[in-house]
Amino acid sequence: LLQKKGIVKKSEGALVVDLESYGITPCIIQKSDGSTIYATRDIAAAIYRAKTYHFDKNLYVVDVRQSLHFQQVFKTLELANFLWAKDCIHLPFGTMKFEDGVMSTRKGIIIFLEDVIDKAVDSVEKIIEEKNPSLKNKNKVAEQIGLGAIIFWDLSHDRIRDITFSWEKVLDFNGETGPYVQYTHARAAAILRKAKGTKEKPCYEKLATTQEKELLKQLSLYEEIIEKAADQYKPSILAKYLITLCQVFNDFYEHCPCVTEEDKTLASARLQLVKKTKETLAHGLSLLGIQAPEEM
Repeated sequence: LLQKKGIVKKSEGALVVDLESYGITPCIIQKSDGSTIYATRDIAAAIYRAKTYHFDKNLYVVDVRQSLHFQQVFKTLELANFLWAKDCIHLPFGTMKFEDGVMSTRKGIIIFLEDVIDKAVDSVEKIIEEKNPSLKNKNKVAEQIGLGAIIFWDLSHDRIRDITFSWEKVLDFNGETGPYVQYTHARAAAILRKAKGTKEKPCYEKLATTQEKELLKQLSLYEEIIEKAADQYKPSILAKYLITLCQVFNDFYEHCPCVTEEDKTLASARLQLVKKTKETLAHGLSLLGIQAPEEM
């Protein structure tokens, strides 16, 4: 197909697409011995996907070290006059290291995800047993927190950067972690349970403190944050927003009593803020593939 389109030429016995005028090294299509390489198969796969799925976007979530490879593949598809080539996008990501080194199958340094999940859940079970032994469904909650901790740790970092996995940081209930966001959600749920609803009509005009205004501001940014994360293919934008929302909410909780406030119309308005925060945290976590326990 590429030969028919006249975009390949012979170079030292191999068939290549010359991309030097675009500042990209040539894309080898067929080696001198007649065999093909990854680029050949990725070009064929992209054509197949376009015909089969009629995609809006064709996203390649692949190591940042393969950036040149995808530049070659996408430019070749563009030169072959495939209009959908512009919708092929490489989403590079860095490597995840453990504190004792980088994983390598060649060197035999392998850490299985199943083992990481089991260890996370076991660690959370011990924390729950120590801090809240009477919690119902402890095993289920421990699994939700353990899985959430791993997912959040990964997605909260910019995908292009290398990160080091640290058990101490991943499971920190007070740090910028999944458990911290889940715990804040559970705290909001506890406040609402304690309030047992309110019959008073909320008076939002009374929300005048710095903490109340800041929380309102953060909540108003949510839809914009989702759009930004989607446009840039970066879940870290959403994860970092959730951390900020938790910090602002906890500051609000510390300074603005919701249940004991004597002014019932103000208390009702504050409880609406608590409810909206809880809903936003739960929804944000769900977008990241993380569950939001009602109790922890």
